[in-house]
Amino acid sequence: MDSLLFMQHGIALLLASLILPGTLLLALLSLAGLWQARKVRQIQQQQTQPVQPSHARILLLVPAHNEQSSILTTIASLELEAARDQHCDIIVIADNCTDDTALLALSAGVEVLQRHNQEKRGKGYALDFAFSHVLQAPEYADVAYFVVVDADSQVDAGFLRCLREHFAQGAMVVQARYTVLNAQDSIRTRLMQLALSGFNVLRPLGRMALGCSAGILGNGFALRREILQNIPYTAGSLVEDIEYHLILVWHGVQVQFAYDAVVRGEMPHSSKGAASQRARWEGGRLRLLLDHAPSLLVDVLRGRKNALEPLLDLLLLPLSYHLLLLCLLALLPMLWAKALALSGLAVLLLHVLAAARVAQLPRQYLLALLYVPFYLLWKMRQLPAILASAKRNAPWQRSQRQSELSSSASAAMPQTVNKQKGAN
Repeated sequence: MDSLLFMQHGIALLLASLILPGTLLLALLSLAGLWQARKVRQIQQQQTQPVQPSHARILLLVPAHNEQSSILTTIASLELEAARDQHCDIIVIADNCTDDTALLALSAGVEVLQRHNQEKRGKGYALDFAFSHVLQAPEYADVAYFVVVDADSQVDAGFLRCLREHFAQGAMVVQARYTVLNAQDSIRTRLMQLALSGFNVLRPLGRMALGCSAGILGNGFALRREILQNIPYTAGSLVEDIEYHLILVWHGVQVQFAYDAVVRGEMPHSSKGAASQRARWEGGRLRLLLDHAPSLLVDVLRGRKNALEPLLDLLLLPLSYHLLLLCLLALLPMLWAKALALSGLAVLLLHVLAAARVAQLPRQYLLALLYVPFYLLWKMRQLPAILASAKRNAPWQRSQRQSELSSSASAAMPQTVNKQKGAN
């Protein structure tokens, strides 16, 4: 009996060590995010005269790998916003494409950079290639700001003006509000909208309220030219956005969050497409945790306060696994374990409700929580793929789009475009 009790206490302590950092961070960011959202709404209601933004040239960069099903819609959205701005150009980076992405982008009248490298695959390498090219090219010498938008996305009106206002107030890097384009497609995409409202809206707001860097979310982020000149975009992991944000934090750069600049990305709602996306995102985060947590901990112990929040963020497991660990802890017989688990579940509920509130989601999105038990079972089946993606040098895999599933995609074809303006 003593050995059984000892083992139960050991399991409880292990679970508590995995749960506690994330629970504390969720509680802090949720409360701070609610406060910051209220502050943002008060500023909107006051209708104060915004800071007059500059008219310096902006370059919109669209990394694309086999995106022929969505590239024209994305370009159309960006061209409308570029026309409103009047000081903006668009470049599509056709990265290792074997379809008509480059041809379609050219037919839409935008510039195209082509990159072919089968060994260095992924968005991070594509962006590094594009940034390196445009920073050296004379025709882009007057570009002051660079904005990255995914090739399956659309932006709301006023997107660029809001980013300009943040730059006018001194921001060096700005992250837009990244949400779901096709949230109404299925229960899965509604649940994704709810989850991203926490990850992409509530948490950045909370970080801003606490004086921390808001983070880079991979889609809809903007950088000053001097940032890229001083801190090259050398992140090549499966989650290159988080990796580059860690580099920025190490250099003391703080990312600002632009709540009113909205970019909407398409999310897969087929099991196959969602599985590859989850494996890439969560496996990549696990790899970063293994690679960077020790050095971040050393930085914290040396007194670098700006390293604490990124460390806690890496220690916070994906919410589905965080929930599973809380449930396991609640099943153990010790009173303290049950109390900690119930407290963690309360914090998780607070986080979800706060996310829905700050993102102003209709109540119907909360009904998607009924799908959570089935989603947890599905996530458990994805563990082998996630662990495989956490290996060093794990291959980058593109998520399948719903637009490709609903229409017959053309067969892969060899690249026929030999030369474009600025192409490699």
